[in-house]
Amino acid sequence: MDKPVTLAAITGAHGVTGDVRLKLFGEGLDALKRYAAFNDGALTVRTLRNDGKGGAIARFAEVPDRTAAEKLRGTVLTVPRSAMPPLAEGEYYHADIIGLPVTTENGTAIGTVVGIENFGAGDILEIEAVAGGRFMVPFTLVAAPSWSAEGVVIADGFVPD
Repeated sequence: MDKPVTLAAITGAHGVTGDVRLKLFGEGLDALKRYAAFNDGALTVRTLRNDGKGGAIARFAEVPDRTAAEKLRGTVLTVPRSAMPPLAEGEYYHADIIGLPVTTENGTAIGTVVGIENFGAGDILEIEAVAGGRFMVPFTLVAAPSWSAEGVVIADGFVPD
C-alpha cells in the first residue's frame, strides 16, 4: 500500500488573494518544493515561499480567494510514500513506522506504534499497549534494537509492567 505522507498543514488564509499559511513538518520548505501537487492532485502549487517564521505561504491553483483559503484550514498536504526520496541506511519516514506492531525481544506482542514525538533529544515512539493504555519508548538502538517493515522490537527493560 502506498501510504500518504503528510508534509504540511494549512493553518489559515494569508491575505485576500487565496494564499494560505502552512505549518511545515519534516525537512520543511525544501521538502515541499520537490512536489507540484498534493493530496492526489487536488491542490496544485502555483507559488511557495518562506514566511520568515519557520512556516510557509502557498498559493494553489484551485484556491481563488480568501474565502476558499479559509475553508482549507486544517487540511494536511500529503504525497504518496512512493514519491518520497530514497533514504540512507538507518533513516526512516514516520509514516513507515506508525502502525507497525511492537513486540518484545522474545516475540511477545505488546502493542502498536501510534505516534512518534521529538522533544529535542531524539525520536520517541508512542505505543498503544495490547493490555490498554499508552506508553513511550526512546527510538534508540538500546530501547528498540531492531525494526523493519514487519514491526518494532522493544528491549525487555523498556516494556512497562
